[in-house]
Amino acid sequence: MSAIRPVPPTDPIQYNPAAVFAAGLSQKSLEALTEKLTQARRESLDDLERLRRGDTGCEEPLAPAFIDLPDRMLFDYGSTRPQSDLFAMLTTARRIREAVDRVVVLGSSDFSLSTRALFEACCHPFHNELPRGERGGRPRLSFAGFHGDNDSVQGLLDVVSTCGISGDDLLNRWAMLVVSQTDCSLETAAVTRLFLQALSQSVGGDQKRLAEVFVAITGKTDWLAELAQAIGCTLTQDMPVGVGRQFSAFTAAGILPAAIVGIDVVRLLEGAAAMNRRFREAPAADNPVLQYVGVSHLAECEMGITRRLLSSQSNRLEAICLWYEQLLWKSLGKAGGRAMPFPMLHVHCHTQSHQLGCNTLTTHILSGEPRRDRIRLPPLGSFAHNADRLDACIGRTLADTIAAAEANEPSALAKPPTADILLPRIDEHAVGQLLQMLMLATVVEGRFIGTNPYQEAARKEMASRLS
Repeated sequence: MSAIRPVPPTDPIQYNPAAVFAAGLSQKSLEALTEKLTQARRESLDDLERLRRGDTGCEEPLAPAFIDLPDRMLFDYGSTRPQSDLFAMLTTARRIREAVDRVVVLGSSDFSLSTRALFEACCHPFHNELPRGERGGRPRLSFAGFHGDNDSVQGLLDVVSTCGISGDDLLNRWAMLVVSQTDCSLETAAVTRLFLQALSQSVGGDQKRLAEVFVAITGKTDWLAELAQAIGCTLTQDMPVGVGRQFSAFTAAGILPAAIVGIDVVRLLEGAAAMNRRFREAPAADNPVLQYVGVSHLAECEMGITRRLLSSQSNRLEAICLWYEQLLWKSLGKAGGRAMPFPMLHVHCHTQSHQLGCNTLTTHILSGEPRRDRIRLPPLGSFAHNADRLDACIGRTLADTIAAAEANEPSALAKPPTADILLPRIDEHAVGQLLQMLMLATVVEGRFIGTNPYQEAARKEMASRLS
């Protein structure tokens, strides 16, 4: 076996709106927006500079620190590794990975969806179903705390209640990872109490052992910080200042659980940093962030678009579509008259895009090379005698067979406008680029239309109503 490890690919992702132009959007209109798009980029980066300077002369809240967070984390990790935040996360991840076989992640939907997006895109599609050896010794990952669904919470409690029977058996041990940034995460706080009771029972009420399997990612002064201190928990990570909850994909809330299940978080951050460089340096005509914002805006103005849909033919990217739907709603949903994401989880083929009508702009996330060897159709065997009528496809890949079938589907309907985001493959580097592109685009669009993308519509006085 060669001792030389191949260099992982770092191909850039691409945004291709050609089908939108073919459906009637004017290329000249997009070119005419160059100055305004460039100005929106400048304002977005100025927000970051104002935050760094501690400029408090502005009344509107600012949370743009997510923009350069990947760059800062990578720089610190490369220059002062043992003291860096990323090193601390990787150290905690290793300790948890070696101690338990399941991690229950509790947090609001802002945190849980971004973690799910990374988990589903970058891990084995059936990670939790594999034996521990097939998972590379990494724990299973489960999610709760982002809704008040009684049966879902009870179902997961049923699963973890079977653990902890034997303290010496790693396969019977589990841990909690709780994320909170404010005092208003009531769902998370309530569910945390339920799982904390179950975790305490699983360790026989031993508070020292409890502290070793309770991980808190928290602000400095919220309820979770106090709870972690009361437990004696040492496995804590701080949420960075200036990062809003819906932009937290590359904070410890996303990076730590990703590292626990074996995702290459360095490559993930490198992908996000690569998108940052393109965003800062590329002219509008070659800038995927600015092109995405410009096309989305013109589709509303010139084509009467009232709904947006981000879709993928890969189940592995479905959670990213859900995460982006929430990101857009929470950041720009208050801006009246905007085309907002349509609440459809997953579009599997272009035929379903037709059913949505021509007032929907569908952006398809397409991937190039798979991570695994391509599946090819085998012979069915003499016992069936081509009963499924697919012998003509023997040796063809599964993807080619499905594509050929979709291409032959007739449609009398007018083609709805679509665009494509092209990923070279679904891996950490590409996913890092994609998530950062969508977060940057959300902020730029906010500045483009004159609204503050960081002013999330908060739930008021929840805690007082339940106290």
